[in-house]
Amino acid sequence: MIIDLSHVIQDGMPVFPGDEETNLKQSRHIRKDYYNNHQLSINMHAGTHIDGPMHLIDVQRYLSDIPPDQFIGDGCLLNVYKEKTIDYKEEYEQLIQEGQIVIVYTGHSELFGQPEYFTDYPVLTKRFAELLVRKRVKMIGLDSPSPDKAPYEIHKCLFQNQILIIENLTHVNKLLDAGAFEIIALPLHIRADSSIARVIARVLVTL
Repeated sequence: MIIDLSHVIQDGMPVFPGDEETNLKQSRHIRKDYYNNHQLSINMHAGTHIDGPMHLIDVQRYLSDIPPDQFIGDGCLLNVYKEKTIDYKEEYEQLIQEGQIVIVYTGHSELFGQPEYFTDYPVLTKRFAELLVRKRVKMIGLDSPSPDKAPYEIHKCLFQNQILIIENLTHVNKLLDAGAFEIIALPLHIRADSSIARVIARVLVTL
């Protein structure tokens, strides 16, 4: 079973305050031009996307420089529904395995499209981030716009340890019945700090 964890890219979709708006228009029409086409203007942090290290630390490593296998891996779901602070728990020591892609389910995506989605979101603690570093996970995926707030120390901690961040996931609740799943989170092959992405979960075992 395949679960799509990505928001649809559409004209005027919600963006982080201060970021450029998404503009998607049909530029050619089959009845007039004899073919259809669309033109997209989008910042790389709109909708479901992957943050790369270049986003917030001073490195010259574009997302296109990262090997494709970094974006695919066994998934691990942490159910922290409605928790405002995602902190270290002893049980995570056994739950999270090295090299996995950790998906955090907070339920915050229920607010996508509302102003508080970008202001009142859950955050990760430094102790939790240090666990991810120690476990050498590939990525962490969030159903929220960010793992932290300014000055974005959690972002930087993860980036400095080669952990990518997936932001603005949706439909994560559909993984609650998955016993085992794989995450495929493919960004554009783009020379940029980050990229919009199509993120899916391939469920291997159901509970």
